[in-house]
Amino acid sequence: MAAVRSVLHLLWMLVTVVPVAIYLLTSALLGVKGHGLYRMARFWLWLSIAGAKHILSIRYVVEGEDHLPTDNKPAVLLVKHQSTYETFLMPVIMPRDLAYVFKKELLYVPFFGWAIGRLDMIHIDRSLRKQAFHKVAQQGRELLQRGVWVIMFPEGTRIPRGQAGQYKSGGTRLAIDAGVPVVPIAVNSAVCWPRKAFVKHPGVVTVSIGPPIESLGREPDELMRQVEQWIETEMHRLDPAAYKA
Repeated sequence: MAAVRSVLHLLWMLVTVVPVAIYLLTSALLGVKGHGLYRMARFWLWLSIAGAKHILSIRYVVEGEDHLPTDNKPAVLLVKHQSTYETFLMPVIMPRDLAYVFKKELLYVPFFGWAIGRLDMIHIDRSLRKQAFHKVAQQGRELLQRGVWVIMFPEGTRIPRGQAGQYKSGGTRLAIDAGVPVVPIAVNSAVCWPRKAFVKHPGVVTVSIGPPIESLGREPDELMRQVEQWIETEMHRLDPAAYKA
């Protein structure tokens, strides 16, 4: 039954992404920019998350929403990465527009990639690390100044349940450079939506938002170690079964 539901949800995403992407691309050609385009893209993500709820029986709860910055204060969100689910979920639950840092290869995915290419996102070439960070720093500062929150997955890729990847300091370097806080976020999405797995399982995904950590006067690696410690400690609480010795 889980396999059938997974097929139906995939079909739901495919059927809904085409008209939304065409509408978004057409709007971009007509001069719509910024928040207007973001709202359209966010609508498709909401459809995908709603489909996961009603087709896959995957629900979510959010803890620590009161930790999010208020009064349009900028921030860099650093999120645990276990599956595609949190990639879709974050724009749905966050009160501000988000700008993802993502690999440029995604731009070539039909409809989905074409659409995100029109948004205020930061796409990078991972093979050119120095140039990639320069782009992240330049575009990131501009977006943060406009009130857009930059979101990054410090592990760089989806990590199997119960494991920790190598936390890279690009997100903390950006935060220090821009003089904004980082917000660590833990999420146990692999409980329901495992990494690279086609079949998804019913259940509840918990998103835990940590207190903002100021970046002023900090070193990137030292700040990232604090972020990593908070996220991984929280992961043990959210998913103790995956971290048994």
